[in-house]
Amino acid sequence: MRSRAVCTGANSTGIRPSLRIQTCIHPVNPIDHHVLKVLQSKASPRSLVQRSGFIRRVFLDVIGTLPTTDEATAFQDDSNPDKRARLIDTLLERPEFNDYWAMKWCDILRVKSEHPINLWPNGVQAYHQWIRHSLAADMPYDQMARLMLTSSGSSFRVPQVNFYRAVQGQNPTSIAAAVALTFMGTRLETWQPQDSTNLEKFFSQVTYKATAEWKEQIVLNNPAPRQAIKSKFPDGKTVVIADGNDPRVVFADWLIGEDNPWFARCISNRIWAWLLGRGIIHEPDDIRPDNPPVNPALLEYLEKELVKSNYSLKHLYRLILNSRTYQQSSIARGDSAQATQYFAVYGIRPMEAEVLTDALIALFGTTVEYESPIPEPFTYIPPTQRTVALADASISSAFLELFGRPSRDTGLMSERSIQPTDAQRMYLLNASQIQNRLTSSTQLRRWTQPVKGKPNQWVDNIYQAMLSRKATNAEIAAINNYIKQAKTSTRDASLDLAWAIINSKEFQYKH
Repeated sequence: MRSRAVCTGANSTGIRPSLRIQTCIHPVNPIDHHVLKVLQSKASPRSLVQRSGFIRRVFLDVIGTLPTTDEATAFQDDSNPDKRARLIDTLLERPEFNDYWAMKWCDILRVKSEHPINLWPNGVQAYHQWIRHSLAADMPYDQMARLMLTSSGSSFRVPQVNFYRAVQGQNPTSIAAAVALTFMGTRLETWQPQDSTNLEKFFSQVTYKATAEWKEQIVLNNPAPRQAIKSKFPDGKTVVIADGNDPRVVFADWLIGEDNPWFARCISNRIWAWLLGRGIIHEPDDIRPDNPPVNPALLEYLEKELVKSNYSLKHLYRLILNSRTYQQSSIARGDSAQATQYFAVYGIRPMEAEVLTDALIALFGTTVEYESPIPEPFTYIPPTQRTVALADASISSAFLELFGRPSRDTGLMSERSIQPTDAQRMYLLNASQIQNRLTSSTQLRRWTQPVKGKPNQWVDNIYQAMLSRKATNAEIAAINNYIKQAKTSTRDASLDLAWAIINSKEFQYKH
């Protein structure tokens, strides 16, 4: 298929007035062709976001951190035409990638110690490390799913069996609901009763046994009474499971089979939603016949690519991140809701609570006090550990809860709140904790050190560190005018400027 440039007309503005956009978008892979084909009748695509916007976006989306000033400057000064692709490859191999994406997977796998999940800290740590190591090694996703569904053993020593332990109720109905949600993206309560009952049969022999070790459980398949099981797969095909065979294995074989319409579709749609802010099927946890994808050909392409790559999740990340669809502007032309729905723009959304916490810590050198019902020593968190690397949702803080960190009780992606609230706005505007962070920050003092011949360098330092870009001439003029009219010092003005940026959408949001 020949590439065709789709032009969007005049330059547009982004979240900040100075964001100038290129004027044409050139498809670079089949993702763009599928998106543009639908957009011809729906909305106008936007052009590529500028370099400063791209590096900030891809850092937040891939590794959950802001780029440092040096990283942002080096990228913007790089003239290599392949620098975006090379940056993506680099970020996918950084250790922060493993922490950030383990956090997302722990959300949908319900990784927490206390009620109502009750994995206990030993199980949480083992499960979290297994998830993190699997992502780091790019373990094929079908293998990950098979291990979670078919393994037996100790919840402390065979980490993947915690998939079964992290289910409220620990009965066939609850397990079937968790399996359908996690691996098929569908809610069991929307199924016909007989279909739900058939799915439950595959997990009717899952048994939990206590051990002499406190809070440890053995998860296993216990075929008692010993008899054949007759059921149906979700696609309607009848199966008879002979006595002595593990029904979980039979189901896993069906689930990861290439003919299964749900498995690759579910994870492809999840990853797209994580990176673009909205699923091709919306919501990602609500796949059903009467909730069709907005772009069926695009979703089918991603599914096939995942299977062809031996279920490499990094292949899917790389494919999406390198597309012009991902790299386009976040500012809609016309109806913003329709533009977002059909991916004519990058989906604007706030940083996750953990990412925002880490950003404030990295910028201003402060620490967080966590709270938890878990006893010592399980609650000790090293001062250098990133918040996104917290294994246990039972360890939290007032800030994390205020800014929408999920409790990990349901496994739903929607459990993480991304809607801004008045309480969040009031906290960032008025909280003494924010003021204390700024006034005690040694980094902010370093940024405002005078530079001979460059009276406005301190302004650029703050903008580069917090927004990954230099201040515009208009912004510098406004700040200097504020200093003059308020008769304030550079030091006090720097505190006000940093606080103002913290309260800006440009800082708080991915865009």
